[in-house]
Amino acid sequence: MGSNDLAEGQTEEKSEVTGEARRLALLVEYEGTNYAGFQLQADEPTIQGEIERALFAFLGEQIRIRGASRTDSGAHALGQVIDFTTDSRYSAETFVGALNYHLPEDIRVTRARDVANSFNSRRDAVSRVYRYRILNRPIPSPLSRRHCHWIRDPLQIEKMSQAARHLIGTHDFRPLAPGHPADRSAVRTVYRWEVSQEQDSEDTIAVICEANGFMLHQIRRTNAVLAEVGKGRWPPESVLQILGETGRKLESVLTSNIPSLPARGLCLVEVKYRDQLWKVEQHHETN
Repeated sequence: MGSNDLAEGQTEEKSEVTGEARRLALLVEYEGTNYAGFQLQADEPTIQGEIERALFAFLGEQIRIRGASRTDSGAHALGQVIDFTTDSRYSAETFVGALNYHLPEDIRVTRARDVANSFNSRRDAVSRVYRYRILNRPIPSPLSRRHCHWIRDPLQIEKMSQAARHLIGTHDFRPLAPGHPADRSAVRTVYRWEVSQEQDSEDTIAVICEANGFMLHQIRRTNAVLAEVGKGRWPPESVLQILGETGRKLESVLTSNIPSLPARGLCLVEVKYRDQLWKVEQHHETN
């Protein structure tokens, strides 16, 4: 959007919300390669920091935003949801163009709307959907190096799918998130963990994960286990052993021998809420 369009939107469009403060929700996309994750950090570029800077440049307000997911350093998003309060009376639609004017090109606001003051993008989410992409061929691709993790060894998708099915349901996932604080519950409910070949690429494998919540590095570490299964090094039933559901834990083996997959293959696709947040459903591909 050009500066002339921005000026028109800022001066002509007004919010119908009355009162001093209101809460807005934004849908945000970003290419996370150049950022140390979503969450604000001292002396490191972050998604939160860039959005808060853009808000200040637009409104002159010091605003602290909240994100539905604290994506990892180098991870990406198609459907991050943030919320914040503001005294501004600009319409929600105006925020899209105005913030994009001030944001770097690898971060974009795609939608905005007024929400109830009680809305909490993180707490109110009922599930989060992530996609992890693996380029599986003998030679890496320079075109996908920022968005896929390359694995040379041929992967057996069916074996990976068998292992992934053991993740569905409610489990204690602490063995797959060793850095999780000991005094906090590691029980999560997984709704989907699907492994498939991408429709438009015979060399790319997509792993779709949906749960009511994920712990730090849980997705990347779990997919590292699935990759070992895909290489034929572990049987699909190893997932049950790692989770301690067969009487024999492999947690120590996992922690010492299998590093998490890199963040570049990870993308937050969607955050779901009980009440539909956006008037039109998103149509991002998840496989």
